[in-house]
Amino acid sequence: MAVACASFAHAQTADTTLFTCGERLTYDIRTDKFGNVGSAVMALTGPFDVRGVETVMASLTASAGIAFLKGHDATRSWFDPVRMTSLRYQKIEKRPFASYVDSIEIYPGLRHWDGLRGDSGSTASDRPLDELAFLYFLRTLTLAPDSTYTFDRHYDKRRDPTTVRVVKHESLSTPAGTFNTVEYEMKVINARDFKSLSVLYVWVSEDRCRFPVRIESVMPLLGNGIMTLQTASSPNCPSLAKK
Repeated sequence: MAVACASFAHAQTADTTLFTCGERLTYDIRTDKFGNVGSAVMALTGPFDVRGVETVMASLTASAGIAFLKGHDATRSWFDPVRMTSLRYQKIEKRPFASYVDSIEIYPGLRHWDGLRGDSGSTASDRPLDELAFLYFLRTLTLAPDSTYTFDRHYDKRRDPTTVRVVKHESLSTPAGTFNTVEYEMKVINARDFKSLSVLYVWVSEDRCRFPVRIESVMPLLGNGIMTLQTASSPNCPSLAKK
């Protein structure tokens, strides 16, 4: 853990976040229609060697549903924390009537990726990101109010651009504490049809931890889902994590 995490910490500046290996964030999941329907954990561990590159692994595991409409998602991203570049991405989705499994090997220098399902393609950037790694990248940004930014950094260039809009600043009270946050709207082209847009709203704390305090998106079968921070554990933010 020391090598990758030390490199990560050394590369960070006052304008970047202080998330590091050992960070663990827990969330509850609610919907407008059904109330509390599940929970999620976002964590960062490492180091892991991916083709000779020291990486950290971000994971997001979520279980949600009611009665027989229950699902489980497990997403993993191995990224170079110094260059903020993805090298491997895995996603497992289990639904009542369907499941989805994929694993992507990403080659930044070649601007190419290969998928477990037999597909492959090219990237527009030599610093590509997957969806989960992009959340960590988002935490490093300081964006101007009332502005919209575009990024051509998705590992599959068919899904570029990712757009990020600064929505508003807001104070949010959660079981983990009260945070001053900035709300971002993130849009990315849907992987299923490459036509429609997937929309995610993320509230990031405006402190040295830059925690994702709230995440809102549409959940299959359940409608609009809201993840709210319940607990936060971070080696670099011990005081704030104990709010």
